[in-house]
Amino acid sequence: MSILETERTRLRELHEGDAAFTLELLNEPGWLRFIGDRGIRTEDAAREYIEKGPVAMYGKHGFGLWAVERKSDGATLGMCGLIKRDTLDDVDIGFAFLERHSGQGYAFEAANAVMAHALQTLKLPRVVAITSVDNDKSIRLLGKVGLKFEKLIRLAGSDEDVRLFGTE
Repeated sequence: MSILETERTRLRELHEGDAAFTLELLNEPGWLRFIGDRGIRTEDAAREYIEKGPVAMYGKHGFGLWAVERKSDGATLGMCGLIKRDTLDDVDIGFAFLERHSGQGYAFEAANAVMAHALQTLKLPRVVAITSVDNDKSIRLLGKVGLKFEKLIRLAGSDEDVRLFGTE
């Protein structure tokens, strides 16, 4: 089921058929460096990640991380969506794309559509984002979609600071 569309992409709910894509994405060097190793090493583990993460969030909040597909050929490029973490007061936007699809504007298209959906359709009063302090590509993208750096924070259970961005 399509949630959002941009000129070149379609955002839809993740499902168990996305296990191979999820396994690949969660083991990309960028994911491991900037998001963290989730220990997902098999398609079965990827299916479980999808069910306990995005699918559970769809049921609980009506949103979550969505698969981003290219309209022209149906290729799954990455994930982008909204996350409600217990460790943050506000809903945050998250995104990650396979490295071979980076630098082509897909992340901006998807994140821009998600921000518009969050603020205009879901009427969220505020959207935030967190990044590693040195994730320059994500920091630039957050600025392009209207988020401003606010402060460094440390999430519960972590020993590293992250940058917090938010809408005004």
